[in-house]
Amino acid sequence: MRPPLRIDGELPTLHEPVLIVMLTGWIDASAAAYGAMEAIKKGTDAKRIVTFDPDSFIDYRVRRPMMELRDGKNNKLVWSAPEMYAGKDDNDRDVLILCGPEPDSAWLYFADVVGDLCLKLGVVKMFGIGAYPFAAPHTRPPQLSCTSPSEVALAEVPFIKSSADVPAGMESVLEHAMQERGIQALGLWGQVPHYVAAMPYPAASAALVGAVQMVAGLSIDVADLRAEAVLQRGRIDKLVSGNAEHLQMVEQLETAFDEAVSAGNIIADSHSPASGDAIADEIESFLKEQNDLGN
Repeated sequence: MRPPLRIDGELPTLHEPVLIVMLTGWIDASAAAYGAMEAIKKGTDAKRIVTFDPDSFIDYRVRRPMMELRDGKNNKLVWSAPEMYAGKDDNDRDVLILCGPEPDSAWLYFADVVGDLCLKLGVVKMFGIGAYPFAAPHTRPPQLSCTSPSEVALAEVPFIKSSADVPAGMESVLEHAMQERGIQALGLWGQVPHYVAAMPYPAASAALVGAVQMVAGLSIDVADLRAEAVLQRGRIDKLVSGNAEHLQMVEQLETAFDEAVSAGNIIADSHSPASGDAIADEIESFLKEQNDLGN
């Protein structure tokens, strides 16, 4: 039987590292969590230490390897697989990162392999990140919700605690695997305005990194993400202000959001006053045109 993972060299000796998880393939509106993870990898100068065996966890018909073809020569194949990285924040705190594709099979086996590896590396806490579309205005700070098997972990953070029966991703499975091993686990989910959910939304990425820093006690530079968020906000403002219907929709979302905050209920009504499809299509076309023009 093939080993479930391959270690690059030797496992590093770490001091009470935290693990941050973002596996692609599940809900990630605007790829906000992916953007946050890329910023964390860059900000911690993370280097790969482990690759999980693709044969054990990946369906190649779903995630076919990429072939590098040059003048007919098959130079190499790039296999998609979950990976673990190690880095340090600005205060020299050890950080582990689990990223790559969500496994297509053997979820419980994968969770056990990750959990046992975390015990070996001395992980003290796990934080998963994701993002989902929500009826919220882009003119307000992105809100975050959280999930955890631990009531203690939930009580320690100020984020939204929702009640629902929904399909789960691997991050949720890992929460339980960590809990079983005595490692506190918390999932952080950024809300992305539903009408921009199909395009980059760096404001949500920055909010996720900020939340990770707060709960994990890390220090990571997010200046680039915040600068991107300012630019994107200006583009969306410009488009919305040019259409009375779009402007009215955003104003209705703002009213619902502000009333919810005033009532002490940070989460606004999940019913959108408009479908958002029309504005989403127009915003996407507008931003594509701006990128093509180099603006």
